[in-house]
Amino acid sequence: MAHSSGKSLMQWMVAALLIALLGGAQAVKICDIESSQLKFCRAAVTGENPPPPDEKCCAVIRGANLPCLCTYKSILPSLGISVKDAMELPGKCGSKSPSKCQVR
Repeated sequence: MAHSSGKSLMQWMVAALLIALLGGAQAVKICDIESSQLKFCRAAVTGENPPPPDEKCCAVIRGANLPCLCTYKSILPSLGISVKDAMELPGKCGSKSPSKCQVR
């Protein structure tokens, strides 16, 4: 039963994140950042040759709980986000990536 509850919670979180990213809902706080702030980093993690993160994106990354965000790594491709580019954001913004969150 606990496994089922955990899976349901994760599905709800993914749905909330998707809705927030699409701009259809009020912001939800995820990993110490408002989900509405994720849009500031979208360009830096999508497309074939994404631009470097700008200062707004880096401010979001510096304020985020990075180990917490790392737990969402597996859903990034379904959102059109490059896992490699997302995992490189902290370094590009002058922060250290969590050691357990490296791209393999």
